[in-house]
Amino acid sequence: MRLRPERVQEALRQEISRIALEEIKDPRIGFLTITKVELTKDLRYAKVFFSVLGGAKEKALALKGLNSAKGYIKGMVADRIKLRLVPDISFRIDESIEHTKEIYDLFEKIKNKEKGEIDAGSN
Repeated sequence: MRLRPERVQEALRQEISRIALEEIKDPRIGFLTITKVELTKDLRYAKVFFSVLGGAKEKALALKGLNSAKGYIKGMVADRIKLRLVPDISFRIDESIEHTKEIYDLFEKIKNKEKGEIDAGSN
């Protein structure tokens, strides 16, 4: 059985994704993905994590765009998800994808280095 905070987190993630992709026309936002939502136990505060295609500049612009649309997003969420209290939203850049890529690249380097040592040893 899923607990209520988990259901609310998923509903918020889906709805904020829909709003950001379909309704907000801010060019700073670009192509982004809402990766996860973390709620406090009392459901008053939500950290919304997102990733954006591009570099640091695109991420900073998307964060500014989302923060400027925060009131609109909260209002739309209030209309669509029936909660006694709509959580206060804060947006965060999700760095986990980049971190995972760095780890993968390190493993590839190690693998290639070991392969080079094995090939050199067999000659």
